Amino acid sequence: MFELPALLLPPLAAINIIEIFLQSDIVGQFITVCLCVSSLVTWTVMFGKRNEMKRMGALNLAFEARLRDERSLLDLPESFRQRRAIPYGDLFADAVESYWRADAISRERGDPDPRARIEHAENGLQRALARQTLRYESSMIFLASIVTGAPFLGLLGTVWGVMESFSSVSTQQTASIQALAPGISSALMTTVAGLLVAIPSLFGYNYILAHTKRLITELENFASSLADRIELESK
Repeated sequence: MFELPALLLPPLAAINIIEIFLQSDIVGQFITVCLCVSSLVTWTVMFGKRNEMKRMGALNLAFEARLRDERSLLDLPESFRQRRAIPYGDLFADAVESYWRADAISRERGDPDPRARIEHAENGLQRALARQTLRYESSMIFLASIVTGAPFLGLLGTVWGVMESFSSVSTQQTASIQALAPGISSALMTTVAGLLVAIPSLFGYNYILAHTKRLITELENFASSLADRIELESK
């Protein structure tokens, strides 16, 4: 009865990761170190990206609420166009500046055309929208590369460890467990390391990707509503 808890201890408790790492050859150690560094960088990028999106979402909501209280967007002071750090503020600044730039050119030519001003404002919105979309999607390529590359890097370590084991067997001309153990342990260590990097990165990537798509959709909706208000005010 008293031996039952000992039987339930996880097998990992008896595994000495450091010893396995030290017994591995230089290739296995290099792959393991690369995967560990990739894991640290990936977690840093994921948490940083999450905090950045959360901050930008809060800034966007505050800026949108401020604009909603204004009766006229085209006559707002210059300070509203200097908030380009806010994605919604960047869209607003490009749209309004493009509108008044087209208005000034039309007046110089003596042919004021409201439609041209609206088109220039919409073009400014599209440029700002593309720029902010790239901002939202930054670092996603890195995370996708880690998700797809980590298992293959672990597989490379696995294959190399197996090759090392067979090379040791051929050298010693015996298939004892002592000859096979170091290479097999190294192979399994790199496999586990690759999976430990790839699996959290996959869940983090999917979460951040879904959040990014939602923010981009909200950005497009804001651009559409902003274009409608500018068009209504220009008439």
